[in-house]
Amino acid sequence: MNKELMEALDILEKEKEISKDTLFEAIENSLITACKNHFGKSDNVKVEIDRETCDFLCYAEKEVVEEVEDECLQISLPDAREINPNAVIGSIVNVEIKSKEFGRIATQNAKNVILQKIREEERSVIYNQYFEKEKDIVTGIVQRYIGRNISINLGKADGILNDSEQVKGEVFKPTERIKVYILEVKNTPKGPRILVSRTHPELVKRLFEAEVTEIKDGTVEIMSIAREAGSRTKMAVRSNNPNVDAVGACVGLNGARVNSIVEELRGEKIDIINWDENPGNLIQNALSPAKIVAVFADPDEKTAKVVVPDYQLSLAIGKEGQNARLAARLTGYKIDIKSETQAKDAPGFRYEDYMDEYDEYDEYDEEYGEEDASEYEDEVSGEDYQEDGSEPTE
Repeated sequence: MNKELMEALDILEKEKEISKDTLFEAIENSLITACKNHFGKSDNVKVEIDRETCDFLCYAEKEVVEEVEDECLQISLPDAREINPNAVIGSIVNVEIKSKEFGRIATQNAKNVILQKIREEERSVIYNQYFEKEKDIVTGIVQRYIGRNISINLGKADGILNDSEQVKGEVFKPTERIKVYILEVKNTPKGPRILVSRTHPELVKRLFEAEVTEIKDGTVEIMSIAREAGSRTKMAVRSNNPNVDAVGACVGLNGARVNSIVEELRGEKIDIINWDENPGNLIQNALSPAKIVAVFADPDEKTAKVVVPDYQLSLAIGKEGQNARLAARLTGYKIDIKSETQAKDAPGFRYEDYMDEYDEYDEYDEEYGEEDASEYEDEVSGEDYQEDGSEPTE
């Protein structure tokens, strides 16, 4: 019997990850409960279990008295001396309790105590296991739709992907494997309730941490991330090693690393830019792929005015303002974008304030060729402006 008990405890420990000490405590409590149901009292009942052999001893501590008034707490001197020949009036004698004498109800209650403890420990183990993974990504298997929500099997527990945390347009089939971000793990009487997300910006961050070795070991650091789930993500990275290109490390050879993440996100576009402590440079990077003429950033007010070539205005703003919106979230600045024509017409605008920052149209030369560049130079040559930048008088 003890061998069978040991085997049962080994199986429980392996399959449900419940420690044997906890199971031994559950057995001890169940025996005490059975004694209470059988005798009516259990205050003086002790249980000892050998952790190595699973042999157990259940006994009651009884006081030796001349006349017994309470059989549960007291024992006569003749009876006590049958157990311990040295017993005297007032001493305590351990009287063994035979568990086989317990009635059916007491035995059933003891069994329920053990099962209840196992269920509680199992829930606790699962909760702790997933609580450690909170704010991290896991791979789950799509089970079924519950209304608009989706049940995701995460292994030993199920997660709930709420409608608000789903990417619009994503449709999953049962048994499909997907990666999700664990938002929150709640402990409830019915077990842990796990809320997961496919829209959280941290999902993209964790995917890069898992895919890019340089991010995992701290060589490359993700400084900021802005995401519109299902459409586009902008991510700013910097390298802590001058010999490592942060953007190149994230993109990978022939785009292998970033493409695997794009595939996991069902085609969501990802822009990776270099982080810069200079807010002007950071905003310029954040608005890529648009080319920037100048940036006027106010670190105190967290605002920035950006001037772009006329032909780049729509690209800088993006479809429905997405590029500018993501750049603002990424940098933390409120960004006002104007074309050169709009900027010149703005009150107090000084042409040379930003022309010094524009590198003599080199970038324009490379992009459009010398002929187009010269036409562009004539267009913004400043002939209509005086030396101080003010408009000429008639």
